[in-house]
Amino acid sequence: MTQRRASARRVQVPSILGDPGIQRVRTPERRFLFAVPPLTGRIAPTVAVAAELARRGHKVAWTGHRPTLEPLLRPGSRIFSTAGDEFGPVRDRWLELRGLDAVRFLWEDFLVPLGHAMMPGVERALDRFRPDAVVSDQAVLAAPVAARHREIPWATSAASPAEFTRPLADRPDVEEEIRDHIGDFQLGHGIEDLLDLRFSDHLTLVFSTSALVGDTSFFPDHFAFVGPAATREAPCAFPWEWLDGRPAVLVTLGKVTGPPAERFFRAAADAVRDMDVQAVFAGAGVDAPPPNVLVRERVPRHKLLERLSAVACHGGHSTVCAALSHGLPLVMAPMRDDQPVIARRVEAAGAGISVDGPDELRAALAAVLADGPHRAAAEAARPAFAAAGGAAEAADRLEKLA
Repeated sequence: MTQRRASARRVQVPSILGDPGIQRVRTPERRFLFAVPPLTGRIAPTVAVAAELARRGHKVAWTGHRPTLEPLLRPGSRIFSTAGDEFGPVRDRWLELRGLDAVRFLWEDFLVPLGHAMMPGVERALDRFRPDAVVSDQAVLAAPVAARHREIPWATSAASPAEFTRPLADRPDVEEEIRDHIGDFQLGHGIEDLLDLRFSDHLTLVFSTSALVGDTSFFPDHFAFVGPAATREAPCAFPWEWLDGRPAVLVTLGKVTGPPAERFFRAAADAVRDMDVQAVFAGAGVDAPPPNVLVRERVPRHKLLERLSAVACHGGHSTVCAALSHGLPLVMAPMRDDQPVIARRVEAAGAGISVDGPDELRAALAAVLADGPHRAAAEAARPAFAAAGGAAEAADRLEKLA
């Protein structure tokens, strides 16, 4: 009887013993240049994204107004200076205006002249740093034009979702004026293939979510709604024992100061004086606050929001995102810039109430503190922020762009 030997083809399988294991494929080092205006609120999200890119081993540089940038960046950050000092008074004048006057002034007297003034510095930064990709804030017209001349891919950084909700839909004449300003700027710098420089055709990073924009499914694939990209908070002390279990409210205007802030905080103090709540006033205070008001120059916002029931603010995008990401309803007293647009979007989502004056604060706070539709809508917005990805998602997109 013939014995048959089965034979099998040997397959070389590497042993896991002593093997370093599966390694993540590293993205080759890339160079990213961030172009930002002298507006702190617009710079903040890009700081977090740049830090994430640097953590992954990429090179990062900045072009913009050095005195505005330096306090926001790590010491030693590479900055290519552009114009900015002369636009301080112009910026302050714009912040005093409201409505269509503010919109027209922003483009005619601020953004377009700023773009022309920044162009030499941006071009110098591109030629010296030689980035693989440029990240330009929506308010910086110079960087997309300079990048297009050099055929460098560029991404838009949109710190606010306002431009994606067509806030001027009822004024098509003003929309056309803005497009004309952007087109004339490009023509003036030798580009005839006109684009809307507020929206890159390579990658547009929107630091917000569908909770504020609405349905995002009809936007092109290169529009990435990555959610807020917050920098790590510096530690600060807080008397946690002061919170006694009553509903607690954070009252903040971000970096807004001066008479408008003083009026707001006085009105907020009067509103909560006889309410069975506690209020933490962050950033500014009032003379002789009532016993249920705690005034702090700085607060650990992230940890504090976990202990709160609502937020009262000016409708600033950063504060609104922080509140909704914790499922907290809002009372908003919008003052300027995109704040009225953001406040309307929160109201449309059912997650808050916008007030026109101090007399409405008390009733609005009572309404959002009640267990009802505002709290439910704020909770419903929470998953969109949790899933957005923030700075890490933005960095992923930029690595693919470069």
